[in-house]
Amino acid sequence: MPLAASLDLAGDAGVIARAEAVRPIVAAAANDIERERRLPVSLLDRLHEAELFRLLLPRSSNGIETDPVTFFHVIETIARADASTAWCLSQAGGCAMSAAYLDLPVAQAIFGSDPRAVLAWGPGPKVKAVACEGGYRVTGVWAFASGGRHATWVGAHCPVYQADGAPRLDDNGLQQERTMLVRSEDVVWTDIWNTVGLRGTASDQFALDDFFVRADHSITREFDRECRESGPLYRMGSGSCYQVGFAGVACGIARGALDCFLDVARNKVPRGGKSPLRDNAVVQSGLAQADVNLRSARLCAAVDGRDLEAPLRRRQHYRRAAHHRAHGRHPCDPQGARSG
Repeated sequence: MPLAASLDLAGDAGVIARAEAVRPIVAAAANDIERERRLPVSLLDRLHEAELFRLLLPRSSNGIETDPVTFFHVIETIARADASTAWCLSQAGGCAMSAAYLDLPVAQAIFGSDPRAVLAWGPGPKVKAVACEGGYRVTGVWAFASGGRHATWVGAHCPVYQADGAPRLDDNGLQQERTMLVRSEDVVWTDIWNTVGLRGTASDQFALDDFFVRADHSITREFDRECRESGPLYRMGSGSCYQVGFAGVACGIARGALDCFLDVARNKVPRGGKSPLRDNAVVQSGLAQADVNLRSARLCAAVDGRDLEAPLRRRQHYRRAAHHRAHGRHPCDPQGARSG
């Protein structure tokens, strides 16, 4: 693999600057987030103003539709201030990719027309969707819905059954599975998230009982089946972007911890000592090794994010070029005029 160019890994500076501008506000709210196990409304206001919940949302639904490298940097930046906030943004980013699989009017109604739209979801082991006229009757309990308490919609992932109780099969003979999108006020919430870490994600449990969901409010997470968007971001599964985003959470936590240690080491004199920790050779060596390890992890995550999308962009360019040539147009001519 050729050495990564720094510009390839820098991301969109304008989008990252939004996260940097919000980071001090996130840091100031961190103790409240930990204590209340929620993101404060005042912080949510600022996150929505910066459109950080819309990073992976298609432009057709008024989203930013950024690239995976930028997504990584944004999540990492926020995680330096508070891990729960960064986790919620990463989760919401992956969920927002659902808009690419909805009919455009539905995507507009859920995401495009509501600047505060957030989708959250989590797994449910004993759940079902029974096909009926116009949609599905959905029953079950889903847990670990990170960000669900400030979400406007939730996704209930279900195996699909026929009205007679038989599994509905796809063309390969496997049972169909779909994610049903439901307004958050239509589910019953149970507080289960009293944890040591990531308390502010409020990854609680929600339930539905024989609830009707329209067919056009359901999606498949198999990105190659029903995707409506043509951009390279939507040629990959949301799982890939989750991996990039949560790597950003980990790297941001690590950088925040090192920053805190540096603040302590500058002035902290150990008991019985005469000079601060910063002058200790063992501390200096350990800090240097930790910093190098973190820089290596960041580079690896950024390269992986770039490599996820770059082949897709090239493939899209080649397809476009082939199409233009087939119609007698130069692929680089923005007007589609014949060149030469």
